[in-house]
Amino acid sequence: MHLALLGLIRKAYSAKSADCTLSATAGKAVRVFAGVGEVLPNVTQFAKPARMKRHQIAVLGGAGFIGRYVVKRLVERGEVLTVGGRHAADAKFLKLKGDVGQVGLVNIAIDDEAVLAAFVAGKDALVNCVGILYERGAQKFEIVHHSAPARLARLAREAGVERLVHISAIGADPRSPSSYARSKAAGEQAVRDAFPTATILRPSIVFGPEDDFFNRFAALAVMSPVVPLIGGGETRFQPVYVGDVASAAIRVLDDPATAGRTFELGGPQVYTFRALMELMLAEIKRKRRFIDLPFGLASLQARLLSLLPKPPLTPDQVEMLRRDNVVASGALDLGTLGIEPTAVEAILPTYLDRFRKGGWYDRRRAVA
Repeated sequence: MHLALLGLIRKAYSAKSADCTLSATAGKAVRVFAGVGEVLPNVTQFAKPARMKRHQIAVLGGAGFIGRYVVKRLVERGEVLTVGGRHAADAKFLKLKGDVGQVGLVNIAIDDEAVLAAFVAGKDALVNCVGILYERGAQKFEIVHHSAPARLARLAREAGVERLVHISAIGADPRSPSSYARSKAAGEQAVRDAFPTATILRPSIVFGPEDDFFNRFAALAVMSPVVPLIGGGETRFQPVYVGDVASAAIRVLDDPATAGRTFELGGPQVYTFRALMELMLAEIKRKRRFIDLPFGLASLQARLLSLLPKPPLTPDQVEMLRRDNVVASGALDLGTLGIEPTAVEAILPTYLDRFRKGGWYDRRRAVA
């Protein structure tokens, strides 16, 4: 209850305080704070793609974790946006990011073809940020990750949209034992078939103030004396900052050379799951005991946990943890786009402080 309240307060404050402007000199790396806990990435000028002269852009899922950062970047450029989602009323904070009339909100059901057609009509570009981590009710992987993007890409092509950016995930694989990963792969192929020049972005685990990774395990560490390591904690990840993902989306919109390509987005370093948990515990200044949890036992526990309204773990997620989640060797990546990835260590202190004893104002060096 208290954590949920803190989360709401933080989101409200974040929406009202993301009002700074970015000043940069071409060819120099820039790092500034913008909003609560957000650090704009270091960007290296590797080329000077022509800036998009079009200004009407649709962002589906713009109120979500990644979507809100994409919206912020586009608003800062002066673009006029139409942001679609299931609950437009809950996304009113996005209007605060721009001038009056710059951000329009639309309620959209992803299976409503008529509404989607109106959503993309007259747009120059489209960014699809929609995704789910677990299934619940009508929200199924097959619908959200496959059939809906296929429909959206077809309608965008028919409407004459010039650029489409589709956000998928590292690990998308039609042969994966994970339903999530298979649906992501099917969605990528469907988008490619309907809109061949679409650019696909595949991030690893995305972190930032509103993430569902570090926040979840930090909250667990506050309540529990132990932290489970599924499969011994040896699965490897390459966490990528949400601001870098948003910058990548903007960069590919600007650069026509990225059309039809797929980029895998990861941070500057690869960590095991155990190493990430150690990093999180060090940041919140708590000592907890690790317990190795074999995949089989984790799957059994996940079956029970998946019955909760917002399950902390599902059997499908356990399957995903059997494979590393890192940028493939030779893949196009953030570096290809001229973006220097932001380190986890630079961002975690901006939002995990609330999980420390005494919060940000506790300066004691003693570890709990």
